[in-house]
Amino acid sequence: MNFEAWTVFALFWLVFVTTPGPNAVNCINNGMRLGFRSALVGVLAILTQATLFLMLSALGITALIATSPLAFTVARILGAGFLIYLGVRGWIMAARPVSLNQRPASSVYIRAFAIATINPKSVAGYLAAFSQFVQPGIPIWGQMTVIVPTALTLTALSYTGFTALGAGLGRAALGAVFNVWMRRLMGLCFVIYGVLLGAASVPQRG
Repeated sequence: MNFEAWTVFALFWLVFVTTPGPNAVNCINNGMRLGFRSALVGVLAILTQATLFLMLSALGITALIATSPLAFTVARILGAGFLIYLGVRGWIMAARPVSLNQRPASSVYIRAFAIATINPKSVAGYLAAFSQFVQPGIPIWGQMTVIVPTALTLTALSYTGFTALGAGLGRAALGAVFNVWMRRLMGLCFVIYGVLLGAASVPQRG
């Protein structure tokens, strides 16, 4: 990957990871509820998912899943149900007092990893990256030495920023009415993402 191609890829990935989606909402929510340091476990989970998807994309597995109507439909339904569940639960729990660091790190990690994995934006983004930016005729794993560090660095910076935003909102509004409605807004976002995921059309073969 030459410098020009790398620049285009980096700009694409920057937009990809800074556009608000379920991952961003979860990072903000974690920051509000857990504080910045504890919530960083969620960012680690997203980076784990990103690394996994990058490797799978290089092997063509995500492309196979996305072009299989049955696999896509099953993943879509399961993902939609999980996001809607998180949203409804978040709305119900919003009125309860917030207790910082009330969840173990393993719980934060598993939840963040699950949200990142079922996020349809992830599959679309990784497929776009590998269909548009990987140069044919050049060994894929050589290109991965450029793609992976770039993607993971931008991903880490973006979701750390969303986590910091949530932590700032939490400190400013902990125990206030604003905090309750912010948490309900986060829950509503999960429900909306779930509905949109459930209504997503099955990708067609090109």
